[in-house]
Amino acid sequence: MTTLGASIFSTDISTALHPEMTSLFWNQRRNPILKRLAVSTEQLASTATTVTSKTTPKRNFVEKESSEAAASSTATAVKSKTTSTGTTYLSEESEGNRKSLKDYFDEAKDMIKADGAPPRWFSPLECGSHSPDAPLLLFLPGIDGVGVGLTRQHQRLGKIFDVWSLHIPVKDRTSFAGLVQLIERTIRSEHNHSPNKPIYLVGESLGACFALAVAARNPHIDLVLVLSNPATSFSMSVLQSTISLLEFIPGQMTLTLCHILSSMTGDPLKMAIDNVVKGISVPPTIQDLSTYLSVLADILPNETLLWKLELLKSASAYANARLHSVKAQTLILYSGKDQMMPSEEEGQRLSRELPNCQTRRFDDNGHFLLLEEGVDLVTIIKGAGYYRRGKCINYVSDFIPLTTTEFNKFCEEIRLRSDLTSPVMLSTLEDGKIVADLSGIPSEGPVLYVGYHNLLGLEAFPMVQQFMIQRNVLVRCVAHPMFFESKDGGLPDFEGNDTLRIIGGVPASAVNLYKLLSSKSHVMLHPGGMREALHRKGEEYKLFWPESSEFVRMSSTFGAKIIPFGAVGEDDIAQIVLDYNDQMKIPFLKSQIEEMNKRVVKLRTDITGEVANQPVHLPLPIPKIPGRFYYYFGKPIETKGRKQELRDRKKSQKLYLQVKGEVENCIAYLKEKRQNDPYRNILPRLIYQATHGFRAQVPTFEL
Repeated sequence: MTTLGASIFSTDISTALHPEMTSLFWNQRRNPILKRLAVSTEQLASTATTVTSKTTPKRNFVEKESSEAAASSTATAVKSKTTSTGTTYLSEESEGNRKSLKDYFDEAKDMIKADGAPPRWFSPLECGSHSPDAPLLLFLPGIDGVGVGLTRQHQRLGKIFDVWSLHIPVKDRTSFAGLVQLIERTIRSEHNHSPNKPIYLVGESLGACFALAVAARNPHIDLVLVLSNPATSFSMSVLQSTISLLEFIPGQMTLTLCHILSSMTGDPLKMAIDNVVKGISVPPTIQDLSTYLSVLADILPNETLLWKLELLKSASAYANARLHSVKAQTLILYSGKDQMMPSEEEGQRLSRELPNCQTRRFDDNGHFLLLEEGVDLVTIIKGAGYYRRGKCINYVSDFIPLTTTEFNKFCEEIRLRSDLTSPVMLSTLEDGKIVADLSGIPSEGPVLYVGYHNLLGLEAFPMVQQFMIQRNVLVRCVAHPMFFESKDGGLPDFEGNDTLRIIGGVPASAVNLYKLLSSKSHVMLHPGGMREALHRKGEEYKLFWPESSEFVRMSSTFGAKIIPFGAVGEDDIAQIVLDYNDQMKIPFLKSQIEEMNKRVVKLRTDITGEVANQPVHLPLPIPKIPGRFYYYFGKPIETKGRKQELRDRKKSQKLYLQVKGEVENCIAYLKEKRQNDPYRNILPRLIYQATHGFRAQVPTFEL
């Protein structure tokens, strides 16, 4: 139940670009790997001097062709780094390359200079390091239309997506229908080129309406929509009321731009506090805000702003009228402090209207969510379980290793649990010696950790954390499928689900276990499943395992080491007051449990007995004065070279019972030894940490 080589984009000069695609140029000083740019033959003569000039325009974008137009072009081979899924190292992030709101305005200013061309796609150079099988991500901008609204996300997005952004020039007056057709031509061309890959449409505000319109018109194409504060609520926004005022009151234009700018810069007081705490750059000065307002006025002069507002009105009406036709997988991001549109109410409404939809709420953010500090689109997509390279998600090959930021956030989320329980980790060396750390854990996989599931799976996350800290090994948790399903068949969205997906959780199935072991992963398995994690009163530390050996022969197929382990401590931190039997006697709770279990995915439907009795419910525990968690990992059991031997059912069953017996021995050992731990209770631990530092490791019993 529990609860990771840069490539170069270059292309030969094409003579067959789509009409909507014209050349863009990069600032070569920002990225020295630029080799060639795609330009149309009409522009070649007029721009050749510009390309070779020392004063290259400050644009870090390269024009993109659809596959249809690029078929005759020769692209450089793409190389990417591969990461072992056995010992998984944290992906390092470059703090110095993180962009700010100032970068958005600098890049927007460059993009709108002397630009009379039609709308077209471009790709940031910093998004050029993706692997060959990376799915395409099309960014559809908001009211600004510039296309650099993902500038703070480019570095990470570019590692897992082929990113294209739509640029709508300031003076362009292409209709809503024309822009939808442009997007459609691209996705149809790319779908024909790679029919087994999904295409991601990331739409911000106005762009979200474009994404919904395209999805409604192309239900046969595998699209994944990520919509940030969709402008489908335009009729109820403050911008709706400004259209008539802008036509007759020139001074209203400045007020409107100031309102848009305030939505970009967010809450100044919150920003100032966050920046001081994080030790990063100070918030925008008055001079900065004046510069931003000037650039915004260039992006949205009077006529353009009026045009964009009318475009918003048309786009919102069109998208709302066709929501019933949208079948695409959709993720809606909405802000709790959006001053431009009622995004929170709209996000909840769209969630009810769209059949395949999840939402994520950002309490303290404004309308331009993707430009704000601390918002990481890759982490959001990973947490929702929306990243895939094929028709269906592959939880092994599609897994993206944690970054240091993600791991630190994970540690912060479970900090209270870890601090209150001060986990003790014991492992066994090859000679049988027990040590008070994880040095007995193998570095290389495949390794299968088989153990008892504590109440509500409370032991899982601290275990994953300590394995990363002490051994730099990521343990993949095998969990019930309901944690990975959305709406029907799953649990309501909550933060713990996202965390489980981000740290590499995998739905329980024989196929997924096979994939994990074949990729030499470290895997955590609880044969007792929900029956142990949702046990009844008085059943603490009682194993509810199937009679047959579910995992032994599969482990031997890949020569995996099996490490039995015990984890105790649930009885030290909580006591069940209402278990399943109690709740089934209360009519209201009984009906809720029965209704939930009609929707939830059923496991082990082919077996009988107590282990098959796994109805989903939530035991009601009351907390105790916090005790301590203890983990004991027994001596690894080798299966390498025993594949033929363990094909014999009797021998396989014998090893299975041996593992089960070792788990029971580990639990018994911990229950006995913790009686002699002078720091089992929280008060002695607090006193120890007060004198030795609150990050100091608290001692335990003698081994």
